[in-house]
Amino acid sequence: MIMAQEKQMGNWTQMLTEEDFAFIKRFILASGSLKEMAKAYDISYPTVRLRLDRLIEKIKVFDEFEKAGEFERLIRSFYAEGKIDIVTFKTLLETHKKELEAQNETRNSNA
Repeated sequence: MIMAQEKQMGNWTQMLTEEDFAFIKRFILASGSLKEMAKAYDISYPTVRLRLDRLIEKIKVFDEFEKAGEFERLIRSFYAEGKIDIVTFKTLLETHKKELEAQNETRNSNA
């Protein structure tokens, strides 16, 4: 039963950090109240909202780019979390895509 549930959910949970899981747990225990979360973490409401928005984007990355490679999902996740800026994100993604294209051309010419 658990394996079937994991397949339905996908492996998006593998992208989450311990900090993400702690946030999710506290969010559930606070009944989804961002106001209570802000109080519990002793931070502002907008900061909690930003943290939740980044977590949502991180999960969306997995859903939307499930067929993408691990590297692409990882850098998209880093961007969603605010760990890398847009210029770095685009540079890494473009470089990776060029590298994949070059590998495919090499394979096709050797076939």
